Amino acid sequence: MKHERHYTVDQANAALPWVVERVERLRAARDGFADEDAREALGEATPGNGGGEPGRVVSEAFLELQAAAGELDAMEVIVRDLERGLVDFPAMRDGREVYLCWEEGEDEITHWHETDAGFSGRQDL
Repeated sequence: MKHERHYTVDQANAALPWVVERVERLRAARDGFADEDAREALGEATPGNGGGEPGRVVSEAFLELQAAAGELDAMEVIVRDLERGLVDFPAMRDGREVYLCWEEGEDEITHWHETDAGFSGRQDL
């Protein structure tokens, strides 16, 4: 088995608000890295000053990314696609490890797939 923790459907559904918050934090952090003005100013900054304000923007984005990803990892929740909000929760089904699959916009978890199948292998619960 790949995971130590396994979710029931009820546990995974209960965790969705917590997961959504972390996905939003990951997106905000990613946007901090993508801030073109900050990246340009940081590239022009001298090594001795750490980039000033642009350096702070990028540093804070990195720390936020690290924190949110670490929290998800600690709970063994897997973000498959940050843009789509596609998330997997390890679970057990018929004695084997599978993933409960949720995509942002869905009210609750209604699908699962084999660990090697991915989104295209989603099946109704």
